[in-house]
Amino acid sequence: MTNDHILYLLQLASPALPVGAYSYSEGIEALVDIGTISNAQSLQHWLEQELRYGAIRLETAVMVRAYHAVQKKDSEALSYWNSWLSAARETEELRLSSWQMGRSLVKLLLQLQPQVWPLVETLEPCNYAIAFGMAAASWEIEPLLSVVLGYLHTWTTNLVTAGVKLIPLGQTAGQQLILNLFPNLMNAATAILALSDDDLCSCSWGLSLASMAHEIQYTRLFRS
Repeated sequence: MTNDHILYLLQLASPALPVGAYSYSEGIEALVDIGTISNAQSLQHWLEQELRYGAIRLETAVMVRAYHAVQKKDSEALSYWNSWLSAARETEELRLSSWQMGRSLVKLLLQLQPQVWPLVETLEPCNYAIAFGMAAASWEIEPLLSVVLGYLHTWTTNLVTAGVKLIPLGQTAGQQLILNLFPNLMNAATAILALSDDDLCSCSWGLSLASMAHEIQYTRLFRS
């Protein structure tokens, strides 16, 4: 990667990016509430399984396809994968969070890179993975493996931060957990890049049940 590519990726993967990711727990709030996740070890186990089998693999694979579609200026493929990912979201909560974050990132991208408008004008609502892939391709960030790692690291950091607040954990424990997951991030990124369209699947019924439980949870700190 060039220095410019590194800086663009750091900005895109930054917690300071104004997309509202910090307000979502992706099921962790419900899992902490019922005791399935109660410490750093159980949170790490959950995230390891999500990286290996869960919806984040599917989401990241679609982000890769959005990246390629922008490179080819293929708005039809971009629209197809955006609709495909919306249909693949298991609950309304997960779908709405993806749309909200995607809308926020598209709004930012249009201010920073107005030339992408012809590609995004038909994407309403736009999923976050699609918007992330568009931004990465527009900024010509490469290699693609680094883009995938950036996306997965952002997801991991957001959920570890949610766990630190909910369980609760200390900040040092949270940082150690992220470091522990580095091999899982690399393995997931390599596997995702090798997926063909026919291999796009996930085992995320646990996430679905946890997400649905938020609707009847007595107290909540997060939007999901």
